[in-house]
Amino acid sequence: MNYNKSIIKDGVTFHKITTNKFKTNLFAIFITTPLSRETVTKNALISAVLRRGTKNMPTQDEIAKELEGMYGADFDCGIEKNGDNHIIKFYIESINDDFLPEQDDLSKKSLKLLYDIVFNPLVENGSFKKEYVDGEKSTLKQIIEGKIDNKAKYALDRCIEEMYKNEPYGLYKFGYVEDLDKINEKDLYEYYKNLIKTCKTDIFASGFNIDNLHENEILANLEPRVPNYIPNKNKLIDTQINSPQIITEKMDVTQGKLMMGLDLLNVEPEDTYAASVYNVILGGGANSKLFQNVREKASLAYTAGSAYIKNKNNIIIKCGIEIKNYEKATEIIKAQLSQMYKGEFSEEDIESAKQLIYASFKSIPDAQDSELTYYFAQELSEKFVSLDENIEKVKAVTKEQILKIAKKVQINTIYFLTGKE
Repeated sequence: MNYNKSIIKDGVTFHKITTNKFKTNLFAIFITTPLSRETVTKNALISAVLRRGTKNMPTQDEIAKELEGMYGADFDCGIEKNGDNHIIKFYIESINDDFLPEQDDLSKKSLKLLYDIVFNPLVENGSFKKEYVDGEKSTLKQIIEGKIDNKAKYALDRCIEEMYKNEPYGLYKFGYVEDLDKINEKDLYEYYKNLIKTCKTDIFASGFNIDNLHENEILANLEPRVPNYIPNKNKLIDTQINSPQIITEKMDVTQGKLMMGLDLLNVEPEDTYAASVYNVILGGGANSKLFQNVREKASLAYTAGSAYIKNKNNIIIKCGIEIKNYEKATEIIKAQLSQMYKGEFSEEDIESAKQLIYASFKSIPDAQDSELTYYFAQELSEKFVSLDENIEKVKAVTKEQILKIAKKVQINTIYFLTGKE
């Protein structure tokens, strides 16, 4: 695999990932802008409105026909949070030209179509098409109101919201229903024009025979900009709290969702590899302390694990439990944190955790979208670290370093989604 990038215009970067593992090429455009309460709903709405039609193909049917004519190419779009940034994503996956029954240039067509969807939208009388905006507002409302349908995801989002109350990272990526009535097709288009001129723009091409892709011909009309985004640096948490905030929310549920948000105090960037190993030992797999002690031995949880949010220096413990087991489950989770603090984990635990991390890094090139996500994360952090280098840094982690992390853990928030009495 070969990765390289080039600056097309100020604030506009083109990334090429050359790989022969796939019969398809994957193209993507990522639009990055800071998360804010004022714009989060607009961003989510824009991602949906743009897919409805372009100046050259004013309807979804016409876009679908174009994709079908490209041997069934796939288009997708979405929205994500990454650190304190909001990312609007657009993808097209098409067959590599070498596998076509007749000569064609699907790479160029794919990138051109993607460009049109993102940068050449359908405009009527100086605004987005009212029908499209109204339709997507209705759909987005359903998405926002439907977030409670997945109780585990809802509980995770609520825990993060409480941990980051009044901060950008606490915002819901799809925005808020109360904002939708304030947005009309003209205001949304005016916001879009400013966004496109100021956002950080990253264009990706993954596949083979893409070295001859003349992206400058397609992207020449993009304007240079001073990109408005927030580089992903590891947040330094240095505020100790006396006791965690405890949030209990009641719904019509039969299974409780227990989330515990942990802060890692004063963790520098070079400590994040040890923090990753700490997290896996704690709750990163079937051999972890949480899985073995909360789920297997005590039979208190249907699921039990943890996830490390690297750029925020947080670990979120996630458990699905019977409602009556809340106190006991919380007690056993705290006991596992105490064991880690005391260094009650073995070299075998460390090696098992490292093997799991190695496997996750090694699997990244096996999926094109995973590769794109990995290299985009490097771009946002403004520090390139190869997969091999990441693995070597994990290999170098010692028990002393993990113990150092264990002594920096504090419980910030305990969130429990429980049933109605």
